Parts: sequence; C-alpha cells; structure tokens
Amino acid sequence: MKNLIFALCGLLVFSITTNAQVLEPVKWETSVDKISDTEYDLISTATIDSGWHLYSQTVPDDGPIPTTFLYKANANYELSGSTSEEEGHTVDDPIFQMRIKYFGDKAEFRQRIKILNKELSIVEGEVEYMACDDEKCLPPDYVDLKFNLNASASNAVSFNTNSTETPGILEPVKWSTSVEKISDTEYVLVSTATIDEHWHLYSQTVPDGGPIPTTFDYKIAEGLELVGKTVEEKGITVKDKVFDMEVKYFENKASFRQHIKLSDTAIKNVTAEVGFMACDDEKCLTPSYLDLDFDLTKSVAAKQGVDSGLEKEDKGSKEGLWTIFILGLGAGFIALFTPCVFPLIPMTVSFFTKQSKSKAAGIKNAIVYGLCIIVIYVILGTGVVAIFGASAINEFSTSVAFNLIFFAILMIFAISFLGAFEIMLPNSWANKIDRKADSGGYTGIFFMALALAIVSFSCTGPFVGNIIVLSASEGGLAPMIGMLGFSLALALPFGLFAAFPGWMNSLPKSGGWLNTVKVVLGFLELAFAFKFLSNADLVSQWHILEREVFIAIWVAIFGAMALYLFGKIQLPHDSPLKNISVGRLLLGLLTLSFTVYLIPGLWGAPLNLISAFPPPIDYSESPYGVGNSRGGASTSLSDHGVLPDGGHLLAPHDILAFNDYDKGLAYAKTVGKPVMIDFTGWACVNCRKMEQNVWVEPRVLEKLKNDVVLISLYVDDKRKLEEDEIVDSKLKPGKKLKYIGQKWSELQTIKYKTNTQPYYVLMDHDENNLNTPVAYTPDADEYYSWLSDGIDKFE
Repeated sequence: MKNLIFALCGLLVFSITTNAQVLEPVKWETSVDKISDTEYDLISTATIDSGWHLYSQTVPDDGPIPTTFLYKANANYELSGSTSEEEGHTVDDPIFQMRIKYFGDKAEFRQRIKILNKELSIVEGEVEYMACDDEKCLPPDYVDLKFNLNASASNAVSFNTNSTETPGILEPVKWSTSVEKISDTEYVLVSTATIDEHWHLYSQTVPDGGPIPTTFDYKIAEGLELVGKTVEEKGITVKDKVFDMEVKYFENKASFRQHIKLSDTAIKNVTAEVGFMACDDEKCLTPSYLDLDFDLTKSVAAKQGVDSGLEKEDKGSKEGLWTIFILGLGAGFIALFTPCVFPLIPMTVSFFTKQSKSKAAGIKNAIVYGLCIIVIYVILGTGVVAIFGASAINEFSTSVAFNLIFFAILMIFAISFLGAFEIMLPNSWANKIDRKADSGGYTGIFFMALALAIVSFSCTGPFVGNIIVLSASEGGLAPMIGMLGFSLALALPFGLFAAFPGWMNSLPKSGGWLNTVKVVLGFLELAFAFKFLSNADLVSQWHILEREVFIAIWVAIFGAMALYLFGKIQLPHDSPLKNISVGRLLLGLLTLSFTVYLIPGLWGAPLNLISAFPPPIDYSESPYGVGNSRGGASTSLSDHGVLPDGGHLLAPHDILAFNDYDKGLAYAKTVGKPVMIDFTGWACVNCRKMEQNVWVEPRVLEKLKNDVVLISLYVDDKRKLEEDEIVDSKLKPGKKLKYIGQKWSELQTIKYKTNTQPYYVLMDHDENNLNTPVAYTPDADEYYSWLSDGIDKFE
C-alpha cells in the first residue's frame, strides 16, 4: 500500500510543468519565547493553505512522512525534552487506512532549550515534512530554520520553501533512499526516484549514441562488497525516432536496488552518487549528480515475496548468463574447425578406442578426457573471477583502459590468425605435460587434456580472450559460465565419436579449408577490435575514430575478406588454390554484399543492421556524410586562412565553433562579432533537431557562419577537468566540479537561471545579453528573426 501511495504521489505531484507555478501549501516562520535567563522555547509555526494538511511528528508504520525537526548541534546549548506539538485532528484516513493525526490551517511546534553560553544568539535547525490534500501528496520537503534568541516572539522570521529557487530551474526528479535488511550481513540499498508528470528518467543501460544513462557510484569501504549489479524495474521501452533506437525509461516512480554484503558489521552507513538525466517531450535537462546516503541502522526487514528485488536480479542475471553460455558454446563449436583442434579429434578418439581393453573402457576414457577439458577451462574462468573479483570485472568493461587493452589483444590475435605469427605457450610446458600424460590412469588422461589445451592455444586463445571480454560486461560468474559453454563444445566430439566411431567417416578431411576458417576468423577479430577502440574514443571524446573513419576501416576489412574468399589474396599459410568451392563462393558473395551495404554509411546512411557497432551519426566529421552534401562547403576561417586557437568546424554545416568559453569570447573580440552561446549536450534530442532542421536553413546558416562566433558548451561532457580547474560547486556546497560538462551546466544555471537544453544566448563583448535568450525554437523563421534582432543590436 505504501508503494502504491508513493506512486500516486509521483503521478500527481507538482503541476508546475503544465500551469507554471510551484505549489507551496505550507509556509514556515520561527519565533522565540523566553522562559528565563537560561531557557527558551524555539517556536516553529506552519501556515497551511486551505484544503491542505500537515502530518504529525508521530504516524503509524507505512503511513505518510511525519514532520521531523533537526536542530544543529552546538556546545552553547542543549535540548530539553522533545519537540511538542498541538492537539491537531486525528481521523481515519481512507487512503492510508489507519488513524492519523494531522494539522490544518495552522500548526505550532515548540522545542525547549537550555542556554549554556549567554553569548549565544542564533540557533539553527531543519524541518522535514510532507503536505497532502484530498487528491495528492507533495514529495517530502526540507526547510532550514533560524531562531534569533534576541528577538521577541512578535518578530517572526518567515521561511519560504522555494525562496532561493528560480522558476527557470527545473528539478523534475526527486531522490530518496531506504535500506532493506536480509540478514545481519546482507542488505539492499534502495534508491527511489519520484518523477514529475510528463517527465521521464532513463535506464542504466542505453545504446551507444543514446541519452545519458542513470548511473550509481557506490563508495566501497573495506568490509563492504557489492553483490551483482544495481537492479532496476521493468520500465517502458519505446522506439525513439530521433535516436533511431530502442530506449528504456521510467515514468512517475522508479526504484533501483543494490544488494550488498558486509564482512565488517561495524559499518552503519553507505554513501553513493547517482548521475542521471531527465527529459520530457520537448527538452532534456542538464545531467545531474546527487549524493545518496543509506543509513543501515534504519533498515526495515525485506518483505517475503519481493525479497528486496533480488528475484528480479536473479532473473536478469540468469538471462545474461544463458547468453554468455550460448556464445561460449558457439565459439567452442567454431574452434573445433581450426587447424589446431580439428585434426586431433580422430587421432585422440582412435587412441582411446584402440588402446583400451574394451569398447566400454574406451568410451569411458574418452568421456573422462572430455570432462577433464571442461574442468581445465572452467578453472581458467574461475581464476579470472578470483583474481579480479566479480564486481570489478563489470567495472573494467566500462573503462577506457579496459577497452584499449582489449583492442590491443584482439589486434594481436587477429594478426596471428591471418598468419603473421603463431601465439604459442612455451614448448617446455607441452613437453612436461606429455611426460605426465604417459603415467596412465585418470591422472594421465587429465594431463592429456591439459596438453590439448596448451598445444591448441594458438587457435583457441583468441576465443578464450573474446569470451572473457564479452563476459566482462555481465560481471559476476559470467567468465566461468562462458568457459563452461566453450569447453563443453570442445569436449562433446570426443565422447560422441568414441561411442559412435562410425560417425568419424562423415567428417571432412583435414586440408587447406581449415586455414581458410582461421583466416576468416582473423578478419572478424580485426573488425571487432575497432569496436573497443571506438568505445574508448567515444568516452574520452578524442575524435580519432569518428563514424566515417570507423566505417571506412570496416569497408576495407570486409572488402579484403571478400577478395580473400574469391582467391584474389593469398596469405602465408594458404595452400595453392586452383578453384574455390561453392560454399566459399557463397560466403564471399555474402561478404561482398555486406561491404557494399557499408559504403553508403560514408554518406550518412544509418546502417540499421549494424547500428550498435559504429559511433553514432552525430559523432562524425559530418552527420550528412563525406562531402557534407547538405551542409554547404564554405567555411568560416580566420583572416589567415587557419582555424583560431580552440576553434573547429562544426559538422554538418562547417560553422566555426568553440567549445571553450574564454577562447571563443577572445576570438569574438578579435574579429568584432557578437557571441552566440549554444548550451547543448551530446545526448540532447532537441539540440540535434535544431542543428538538422533549423540551422540547415540557408538564411540561418549564413548568419551562423558569417555574423556570430558560436560557442557550443556541452553540459554532459564527461571528460574530467584538469587538476587546476577543479573548484567547489556554487550550487551544491561541499561538492567539487569534476567534469567539463558540470562546469558549463553550473554556468548556465547561475547566470541564466535555467538548466534546459538547447538554450541560445546572444551577447556582446562585455557579456551582456543582446536580446532575450531562447530555448528550443523549431520554427526557422522565428529563430532567424531572433538571430537578426540580436545581431542588429550589436551592430
């Protein structure tokens, strides 16, 4: 029932998005009543709008949020007793289905204090409360209180809930935390987002090039371990027409649950930071970063049947593990047809069937051999988990270093598969294992399996590496499960062919086709390697592997693969080729068709079949493709024909733009043009709409190229600030600005009193506005008029 009530609260709360006013049904003021020279009553008075009510300090469990007072600790006074309240009204609440005490019209709360230092003049406090009417409840709010001991009771100080807020700064998502206790050492940290009507919050997982995902960064103290990933609710998945991808988001309310385990029960508090972006149908807000605090001492028992969301986690985890298992199984079956493995199958099976005393003994030994293969590879997966830790593996997958390392690893594997060199473990290892294998019995069989793993490493190593890379995104036990699938596929033939030796007659003979399989896999490894480099490039915003470059590399790789399959390219280990088989011809035609499909991507085609692989369209030299066919060809360079310091040509229109405020302003002063600040974001939907639909209009484009200096400030830029640029946030005392995007976001919020994008400002060289800034303006004529007005005023 409590969850239902809060869901309704989130659905009905704050109609500010439709009627442009902030609901403030409760106003607070303070006064002081002097009892004696050493005793005072701190009086907090709530004035409540008609039709609304404020709840008591004491409400039943699972009821509404109670009114709570917190007085700032000070050595100059001490509290005498608890905060008292008036009689109020106690009724049977039909919504909460319980007797609840509340106040209407007005309520007074008193706290007696004893003065220990007569010089004390100010006492500070905070009140937390929730207001409801007969239709809706507002989210819990907090108001700072200040009591002046030198003032009489008649000199009341008023505290307006939103007195420091500006109507242009929207906060459609409110966060709260709670803790559910599973046992003395296991808890679930619950982060709940209450989302205003018409707004939505994105999932933790969105495709590349999509909106900013919700992220949780938990501060891991010694003695605390994260179990699995942060679990989210089902949400809503829709086809986003702008991003051209399936995107998952939440409306009204969303809960995120993180299972933790304590080895140190002295830990009583866990802190975290949530990063998120909220959007409605017209705009997206600046990415926000909020601190979360979880008090383990105030945990509630996890309810039976919901188990704090862990059932959902288990279900999602199982689905992910099944995927890894199937991928591992498929990789194992492909590895069977490599030159290092395939010829060993008939040799090994023949050994067991002919050297054993009976057919049954041969089958048993072959099965034991297969089981030993499984054990060896699963031990390898277990070692990865043991060395790095289950939670750390997933963290690696999102880091720049991880992606660069595996780009290098896959490049080495690919070049090896193409025949440049063989990746082999030391021969001494194989020799020692062979001698152990001669000992006979089950021990000998185990070392025979180990010898297979070592001898075939030059072919199986890349598969093992790829499985570990893919399983890193799943985390947990995924490396073990991936290795189980891979080794099961390797082991199956030995048991099956030992039981049914006649089947071996149907196997194709070893030959040059085995090397062809290996080379084709090398080309695929080479292509996939650049996906990891692209991930690192996107996160770091290096712009060394933009969309056109990535697609060009893939065209070259798959074009070369087609030529190889047609026999036009010969590699070091290939056998002489007089003709090609029908299967090889068909595979070559398929590869050639794929290569032709890729080519229009250089001119802006979306390439939906592979949309998850290349960088997004906006991360390119020109979103409209090589040659900038829609953006025009002229450029806005300096008088010397070179780009000024900090300037670049903004695709798709070749507008001279700056991403640094100071450098852009300095250049504007040099050339004598007004400045246009473009507060934007990489994941800003309406920003892309403006650039693709409005800026492309010839009249508008001419103004942007020739009459203004454009400064584009990306509020979601996740690149870290230099050490000397890290400063304290002016909006959130106690927090540091860590990212470039936070710097621009705070500039927009403080100077222009808004946090939505896009947001355009025309200003002169003294940083004064030339006209009223505008936000999303899809009407090109209206936008042109705004531009012309500001430019004319500058002139």
